[in-house]
Amino acid sequence: MVLNEINENEDAMDRMKSKFLSTREVADLLQVNEKMVYSLINNKGLPATKVTGKWLFPRKIVEEWLEVNVINSLVSSDTMSSENGILLFAGSDDPFFQKVLSLFHRNCSGCTAFFANIGSMGGLKSLRSGQCHIGVCHLLEDDNEEYNFQFAVEELDRTPVFVNFSKREQGILVQRGNPKGIASISDLAKDDVSIVNRPLGTGTRLLLDYEIANSEITAEAIKGYDREVGRHLDAGLEIVAGRADAAPAIRAVAGILNLDFIPIRWERFDLLISRERFFEKGIQDFLAILHDKEFAELADSFLGYDISLSGKMIFPDNFKTELE
Repeated sequence: MVLNEINENEDAMDRMKSKFLSTREVADLLQVNEKMVYSLINNKGLPATKVTGKWLFPRKIVEEWLEVNVINSLVSSDTMSSENGILLFAGSDDPFFQKVLSLFHRNCSGCTAFFANIGSMGGLKSLRSGQCHIGVCHLLEDDNEEYNFQFAVEELDRTPVFVNFSKREQGILVQRGNPKGIASISDLAKDDVSIVNRPLGTGTRLLLDYEIANSEITAEAIKGYDREVGRHLDAGLEIVAGRADAAPAIRAVAGILNLDFIPIRWERFDLLISRERFFEKGIQDFLAILHDKEFAELADSFLGYDISLSGKMIFPDNFKTELE
């Protein structure tokens, strides 16, 4: 009797195994690593269920999902090519970058560029999911020196090509004449000071949080810390309107709106490009703009930009082998 029950339990387990796949089995089926399987669950709707802390995947539904997504990926791969006349950017807001997009449209009539202002982390996520050709990012790493590299390693399955768009100066926008006497991050916690902030996922918010963490104040002590606007220019307009005394933003906005500016640091503002698409004509046409005289003249019309690295491929020493 006991033996029969054991046999029945083993048969039930075998039937369950035939119906469900483990994470490793799905990885083998899709010919990807296990980390990619988790990404597919979160971002591509790979069907799965969690039982006693482990992911299980219904075999039949996974096979159907794979068939549908292979078909769609073949279509989307062709549709997403910048050779088709559409160039998609996603990531960080920048007024100089917006002007360069207009320059691109004037000089390259066969291609139209679209930009989604969703912050640096949003640009990385869009690059990962294949929703853009180029991610626009300025994410400060923990070493307080490098930008973007480690974030790309953690977010993407394959390291992209890093091309510098420009360097730019980050700091704090304040009212003309600086009536509240703001001289540093710590002054943002004064009782009579209110700020407007940038959203989570933006490089500017990341920098502000880094500076706060290395000061004697806390975010909770800053009035307006949770009030967010989507663009650098919007932050400046809040100050012009008198609804805020200060805001983290780039120097260019101070020049545009005639505001004062407390500098914090220069940062690298990069273009992250999928290696599979790097040599597509639309992408190469845009990169060529970064070496034009008109690009340099546009940069000179703004405050707070350094184009000495613009258009150059960049990576730290430990990336060189991987990218070759």
